[in-house]
Amino acid sequence: MSVSIVFHLLAALAYAALGIALWLPILKAQDVTPSSALGRSCLLGAIALHGIGLLAAIIVPKGLYLSWALALSAAIWLGMIVFWIENFLLRLDSLLLLLLPAAAFISLLAGVFPQGYLVPHANSDWLRVHLLIAMTAYGLITVAALHAMLMTVLDRHLHRPIESMGQQSALDRAMGAMPALLTLEQLLFRLIWIGFGVLTLTVITGIVVSLRLTGHALPLDHKTVFTLLSWVTFGVLLAGRQIKGWRGRIALRWTLAGFAFLLLSYTGSRFVLEVILHRGSLG
Repeated sequence: MSVSIVFHLLAALAYAALGIALWLPILKAQDVTPSSALGRSCLLGAIALHGIGLLAAIIVPKGLYLSWALALSAAIWLGMIVFWIENFLLRLDSLLLLLLPAAAFISLLAGVFPQGYLVPHANSDWLRVHLLIAMTAYGLITVAALHAMLMTVLDRHLHRPIESMGQQSALDRAMGAMPALLTLEQLLFRLIWIGFGVLTLTVITGIVVSLRLTGHALPLDHKTVFTLLSWVTFGVLLAGRQIKGWRGRIALRWTLAGFAFLLLSYTGSRFVLEVILHRGSLG
């Protein structure tokens, strides 16, 4: 576990350094410049450090090791990979203003709270596939939620009363560097469509794993209930988008609600058990 802690802390430091380099021009009333090839390489290096920390933490001699902090860490790591690839297709460097601080904070959490538990039945190939798909879904939906948060802030910023606008603050300059709301919305729904598809696979593989290991298709535990609530929420959002043209604040609220359900499906209970009640050894 010590190797994982070291690499998570190194990743947090790397993300923080990149974040400071991005925020510094804004705080100095300068424009945000697009990242260079060197900047993208540095970001890839930070993502690699983060990945090594996750690999060292989760893959252990006795099987698979997980915790609430590692679940968040894996989600934001996969989200950073999605962003890094997406940024080649659509220049969205300014989104790093939010992503980098979030990645730094969550990497730090994973280093500070290493308590967790060994996953039962970790030798099951179906379970390994299910966990991989679930983590991918969490990563995609985490980035979608961060997009929605950013769009909420940008929307409120753009709808401020004109008389309240004085000299530009750092927040004003940061918001001015963001892509247009329409561009962000298009990317948001692209992420939600992909995330919903992967979440659907998560539900299907979860049913298969549960049938093979327990004989029950859908155990009525909190994890299953909140995952299904998240899946239904995103399904309704996408249906509303197709049928009624939902967009703007309605879409943002549904996105954040779906993310909250997904977060509660695992992280919430594990945080209570492992940090508040100190029961990390429980499966």
